[in-house]
Amino acid sequence: MRLGITHETHYDYTPQVETAQHMAHLRPLETATQKLISHRLSISPEVAQQGETRDVFGNTRAFFSLQTPHDELRVQAHSVVDTSTPPQPGLEAADSLPWEQVRERFRYRAGGRYDPAAEFVFPSVYVPRHDDFVSYARASFGTGVSLLAGAQSLMERIHTDFTYESNSTEINTPAVEALAQKKGVCQDFAHIMIACLRGLGLPARYVSGYLLTSPPPGQERLVGSDASHAWVAVYSPGEDGMRGQWFDFDPTNRRSPGEDYVTLALGRDFADVSPMRGVIHGGAHHILKVAVTVEPLEIQ
Repeated sequence: MRLGITHETHYDYTPQVETAQHMAHLRPLETATQKLISHRLSISPEVAQQGETRDVFGNTRAFFSLQTPHDELRVQAHSVVDTSTPPQPGLEAADSLPWEQVRERFRYRAGGRYDPAAEFVFPSVYVPRHDDFVSYARASFGTGVSLLAGAQSLMERIHTDFTYESNSTEINTPAVEALAQKKGVCQDFAHIMIACLRGLGLPARYVSGYLLTSPPPGQERLVGSDASHAWVAVYSPGEDGMRGQWFDFDPTNRRSPGEDYVTLALGRDFADVSPMRGVIHGGAHHILKVAVTVEPLEIQ
């Protein structure tokens, strides 16, 4: 499927910002199931410096600075990607290793073989250790349950037990607080699921991206009406120390992401992949508006 994505970020500042430096994760990844056809970043006002670099997780980060006073900032990312359906944790769920064996694979042992997925076992900024996460996860991970079957169960329980409610949390709302109130948005559900998995010693990472949505019957697709999305990837190691595979789970929609999903960036949690962040001098108050459009395109 070919998808076009427009992600626009608009800041209004009061008073003016004198100087600013920003970092953006807005360039979709190249993966085995996703090919980046084109990407363009448009910034207004004109930047003094701009560049790109690769982070430790393989994401492309854009850096730019503004050295003249400005009372607004507009950043538009235009991308076109070709997607295909990733591996689905269906029949594989029963064939994956029991979760206890996966946990043992990632226990530290001096001189043991290193697996890069170990980076995603430890707590992070938005995904701390807490006994409440382990308690919630236990119902899905009984003795001998396969890793992917347990992850599937956990995803379904989060979808059933929690209420999706816009504005019920903030970016910095602790995941354990969202767990307690049983409501939040996709970011919260992803952080909760990751915290549950890591609490059991299992590697899990945060995936940011987009989801193609369908307009109501009889209505046209509205420009800017879509939103960024977030889900979870769980690592299933291979047999006898062979490199394993990541499987995606979307607890917000209780499904495995397909070709209608676009992967933007991967990290330990939202802090690693925030679409826009920066340091500014001035602009004590601001109004932020974000508009996202995801639309299917015809392949020429």
